[in-house]
Amino acid sequence: MATAQESPEYDAIVIGGGPAGSATALGLARAGKKVVVFERRTFPRFHIGESMLPYTAGILDQLGLLELFGPDDYPTKWGAEFCSAEGMFRRVDFTAQGGGRREAAFQCERALFDEVLLREPARPARDRRGRRVLGVIIENDRTVGVEVRLGEETKQVRARFVMDASGRAGIISNQTFKQREPNTRLQLVAYFKHYTDVDEANNPGVEGDIQVGNHPDGWLWAIPIHKGVLSVGAVTPAANLRGRNPEDVYEEHVSRVGRINQRLAGASATAGVRGESDYCYYTNTVVGNGWFLVGDSGCFIDPVFSAGVYLGVVSGTKAAEAVVQILDGADETATAQQYENFYKTGYDCYTRLIYAFYESNFNFMAYVRSLGQQAVNIEGRWISRLLSGDFWSELNPVGAHLRAERRYDTFAPFPFVYGCPVYPEQDAREKQEMLANA
Repeated sequence: MATAQESPEYDAIVIGGGPAGSATALGLARAGKKVVVFERRTFPRFHIGESMLPYTAGILDQLGLLELFGPDDYPTKWGAEFCSAEGMFRRVDFTAQGGGRREAAFQCERALFDEVLLREPARPARDRRGRRVLGVIIENDRTVGVEVRLGEETKQVRARFVMDASGRAGIISNQTFKQREPNTRLQLVAYFKHYTDVDEANNPGVEGDIQVGNHPDGWLWAIPIHKGVLSVGAVTPAANLRGRNPEDVYEEHVSRVGRINQRLAGASATAGVRGESDYCYYTNTVVGNGWFLVGDSGCFIDPVFSAGVYLGVVSGTKAAEAVVQILDGADETATAQQYENFYKTGYDCYTRLIYAFYESNFNFMAYVRSLGQQAVNIEGRWISRLLSGDFWSELNPVGAHLRAERRYDTFAPFPFVYGCPVYPEQDAREKQEMLANA
């Protein structure tokens, strides 16, 4: 055990080099703080979650990173198609957002995307891939560093703050303090494949769009990640798979939605089915004495609306801002608590969106129709914005309606922190205009 007299080697240690960890490290390094990233795997590595939101493009632009993801390698995504087993479909057009927001996102192969994103903080920060964090070091109830293994060597590294961006591993929330809670409302299984030789001439919708298909037992995704390459997944409650072969369930579910099958005509799967199960969880404690949770380490919800990378980058950026403020003299308790409430506000809104989707038999548009004009203003721009990442705005009536549904509560009660982190000026201006016209 290190002695109390030892000085920390770093201002911050970031556990995990995914999008949340990259954003955290970048914010700290750009502020002149000494930071190291420990990532247990070497990149590039496979990762599911290939569809971005327009607000993801917005936050990457804000960080000066959007130019790294050009259309030659990343298909442009102008909207999302929702289609059903009965052949019905509706498209949400991201150009309907209005108000000076980015009108498109992109699709990607996550192995490439994450590798590119991690290069940026790796320049000013110390990038240590292939080093597994075994646990955190706690002295006098404060987290003061981590224990790291490289091969047979184990060493302790100290910092003033430890930023846990370890995703599902949850080094702090799950392994150290056992604070993670399973989301028992969403006990899900996802199976997926990548297909090559995909001919866009067979696409009944708009090139570059994600398709979200629904059927009585779950939902499907179809995402173009490269020219001629399509990621297709099937998500269903775990209870639907008992005693059944995953490959058979996957093929049967995919076959149910004609518009996705049409897109797959003549394509070939690159490998057998892969899967993930019981992946939804949350924690009520996002900050602690010397530590912050960012991205999936604190909460993960169903990926149907593609918000994972966006929430990870935004929470990482805000966590870095909070730590910089504390290191520069701000009150640690108040600053950390403000970050926790911000984190929960975004994840809470997205979680409610998912609950509405599942409650409406995997059909979000059915949920929107069920509200009626008197229940909420469902003007097109608000739906488009919400599905683009508008999770922190108090102006969006659909988000407000979701927050008012007590049956959708997940976190213990907390004060919401409003104010769009991607378009703060537009958000503030629209709020003033709405108040003036009230």
